[in-house]
Amino acid sequence: MDCRRCASPLERPGDYCLVCKTRNADAVLVDIDTQTAVVVAALEGDVVSERTVKTEAHDEDPEREVALRNLVGRAGDEVRRKRPDELYVRGEREAVARLRGETPTRVVRVSEDAPYDEVFGDETEALEVVDADPAEKIGGSHSTLIGGRDGRRAVRHVAGHGHVKKVIPGPIDASGRGSQDSFGAKVTRAGDDGNLRLLLRDGSSVQENRVVTTAGERETGERVGEELNASLAEAGYA
Repeated sequence: MDCRRCASPLERPGDYCLVCKTRNADAVLVDIDTQTAVVVAALEGDVVSERTVKTEAHDEDPEREVALRNLVGRAGDEVRRKRPDELYVRGEREAVARLRGETPTRVVRVSEDAPYDEVFGDETEALEVVDADPAEKIGGSHSTLIGGRDGRRAVRHVAGHGHVKKVIPGPIDASGRGSQDSFGAKVTRAGDDGNLRLLLRDGSSVQENRVVTTAGERETGERVGEELNASLAEAGYA
């Protein structure tokens, strides 16, 4: 495959052109487990390359940790070769979580069985991205967050998403029931305006926090909510 702009030969299809500084893939999907990663690159919705990287280690192998680290690193190298605007991921939770740490690109978890045309036609791609420090997105009349450090980290995690404009902490309801040692965070209830609710639970206390998104309508807001819940689960907050 040659670069679509300057026609320089590319080492692999979809690679970023180092000659004219042009992307030849704008989105990448990585489907990864503990032994295999399939890296699919697309340009304007059309698949331009598919490459599989593997490791020989099994889950019970004492070298599994090293093998998984190497697999994630190789998958990350494939992503960096493309320099995409969007990175979609699916597969084994630990591997996906590690892959998130390999790239500064916005990462979106997608359905395990979604076909490529659905993945690369994701409705959230066209949404406005808010590039601001998560701390700058948190504010409102209530400043207290339940869950201590876990609560603060979970809220910052949500605020760090590109399609989140603001997280507004809400009042705390301490009348619920639950384990005194449990903490959980879940995004729910997309409204007609595409905004969401971040529900924090800490023991018997519950707090609803408003999440203002760039979605603008319910259906796309639900997609943003799915991304946020998958991200919260991978980070261990769900």
